Amino acid sequence: MSRPSAYLDHAATTPMLPEAIEAMKEQLRLVGNASSLHATGRRVRRVVEESRETIADTLGARPSEVVFTSGGTEADNLAVKGLYWARRPRKRVLVSSVEHHATLDPAHWLADSQGALVELLEVDELGRVHPDTLRAAIARDPDDVAMISVMWANNEVGTVQPVHVLAAIAHDSGIPFHTDAVQAVGQLPVSFADSGADALTVTGHKVGGPMGVGALLLARGMTPVSVMHGGGQERDVRSGTLDAPAIAGLATAIRVAVNEQESLSRRLTALRDELIQRVRQAVPDVLLNGDPTDRLPGNAHFSFPGCEGDALLMLLDAKGVECSTGSACSAGVAQPSHVLLAMGADSAAARGSLRFSLGHTSTHDDVDRLIEVLPAAVERARRAGLS
Repeated sequence: MSRPSAYLDHAATTPMLPEAIEAMKEQLRLVGNASSLHATGRRVRRVVEESRETIADTLGARPSEVVFTSGGTEADNLAVKGLYWARRPRKRVLVSSVEHHATLDPAHWLADSQGALVELLEVDELGRVHPDTLRAAIARDPDDVAMISVMWANNEVGTVQPVHVLAAIAHDSGIPFHTDAVQAVGQLPVSFADSGADALTVTGHKVGGPMGVGALLLARGMTPVSVMHGGGQERDVRSGTLDAPAIAGLATAIRVAVNEQESLSRRLTALRDELIQRVRQAVPDVLLNGDPTDRLPGNAHFSFPGCEGDALLMLLDAKGVECSTGSACSAGVAQPSHVLLAMGADSAAARGSLRFSLGHTSTHDDVDRLIEVLPAAVERARRAGLS
């Protein structure tokens, strides 16, 4: 390859911040279990609790509201399953139709295995849940709703949800409200207290921290039934030996990302808008998905008519441009994006989509490289689709 790769997949994972790497290195040099009572254990416990305080202070929460997990998927599972079980015999679970599978799959598991009644909240053509949609869904039987989950910002198309309004609607009926803020933290202003949410998911590797660590913020009074049982760590909500180096890296990454969020957002918005404009010039019939303005600063999601997203992705990858499709793959067969289908796209458009996502290491060179190779890749993908 004559030029370095253009990494345009920060929504999948973003490179670690130097500060987070250093925080982890410092802890990796030492040994200790935060549950041990001796001096070494107490030292590790101090690292964990100081990290908890940092995350709480940065995200507008109390330290007692921060529950450490292995990442966003576990946190979403704990919120959906745990709040459902805690609220039985209520059976209704309301989730948006464009949620990440880390929320959708546990909800459907509850329906298949636990007798839950899962209702998918419709979205408009931009991928947004309207407040009236939630009001109407609750009104059908408010006393039987166990919990509601709507993500802060969509991981595929980048549309930002009216979380504050939706949480208030849930509270009017006394229903716990969870939001997956994995994509939002570090790109948008996020305050747990101000959002009105009862539970909020965050993970390390989306904000420049390590993989394999995250947190569920739980408002006072929220006591989900544990999904994992064992040593009783994290207030008996989430058992398991705490990974102090990863937690230190998570806390540092969140602190740095939030402190730099405003300036990063301005830079990424300008770079994203440039990317959108130049992609439209290079491929005039391309379709931009999601809200054109109220979207994540680093997100640009397109449908390319006549292309299979997987084929186009591999063609771009061969030229050093790394991005993602909006589809999941099952047994080697491409499936259309459930997000785009929920937004009203047809199956062809839902299969022919790509997401370009920017982050703290993104530069104009990444956009230049994409535009340099995109037209030929699209033309070749279209020829392959006709053969």
